[in-house]
Amino acid sequence: MMGMSFHDEDVLARDPYQELGVSRTATADEVRKAFRKLAKQYHPDTNPGDKGSEEKFKRVSAAFDIVGDEEKRKKFDRGEIDADGREAYRGFNPGQGPWGQAGAGGSPFGNGNGGRGGFEGAQFEGVDINDILGDMFSRRGAQGAGGFGFGGGKGADVRARLDIDLEESILGATKRIQFNDGRTLDVTIPKGAAEGQVLRLKGQGHAGPRGSGDALIELHVRPHPVFKRRRDRLQMDLPISLPDAVLGGKVPAPTPDGVVSLKVPKGSNSGSILRLKGRGLVDPRTGKRGDLMARLVVTLPEEADPKLEAFAEELRRDRPYTPRRRL
Repeated sequence: MMGMSFHDEDVLARDPYQELGVSRTATADEVRKAFRKLAKQYHPDTNPGDKGSEEKFKRVSAAFDIVGDEEKRKKFDRGEIDADGREAYRGFNPGQGPWGQAGAGGSPFGNGNGGRGGFEGAQFEGVDINDILGDMFSRRGAQGAGGFGFGGGKGADVRARLDIDLEESILGATKRIQFNDGRTLDVTIPKGAAEGQVLRLKGQGHAGPRGSGDALIELHVRPHPVFKRRRDRLQMDLPISLPDAVLGGKVPAPTPDGVVSLKVPKGSNSGSILRLKGRGLVDPRTGKRGDLMARLVVTLPEEADPKLEAFAEELRRDRPYTPRRRL
């Protein structure tokens, strides 16, 4: 028994307060400000291809899931859950042996036999210790009780990746996923979901004697063929006809919310930027939507137009201009 370790790498978790860089007495507002600052600093869109920043963003998000929730924070501070949100082992009680109430003669494994402290016949919360001694060094058997699986612990968490469309990350959606064991689960995607965000679904993990673990769903936003992400903004190229560029007018423009009518100013050039307010991504710091920036691309007809060619010849001959003068 002396060689037994109280620690297991599966149950050692980072302190969410340390991850967020706040004290345990920090106010809810201080916690939110710290999370927003770190989320902005380590967001995958700010650090494309940086795996270290991506991992840090995930840890910060998981920490805020605990400390940013009033009830979870109280449970964590009382030691009822760990940094992963799982029910934690409460420790030894004064006056009791390490496995529960001491038996006759003060032996923690006593069974009323006058102080003979053997394992035979010993009971702990209705479970025969002899039946579980062979599994006491198993990681999974020990995980639910802080290193000791006596009495049974919560089931293990399950993890899954869920790919979603850009529109679904902005507007929210319900997606169905299937686990390896054949179970299916409907997942509610919240509005403004971020790349790499982890959703915790309580009680949807593996079953255990003291309840089921959780399902941790990591969200990944698929690349979009039209819209490009730039923090809370979206960008796109919007082709317009030559008449619309010269004369101005209203043209249909795609957005994540559907097609809208966009007013193109008279005399617009390729490269001009028009703003569609509130049609971009959700800013995780404020919860508000950013803008969609449309870059105009003046586009000629696919087939040759004799009248257009004649007009161009006349323009080049009688009213020439040099657009490259600023280069």
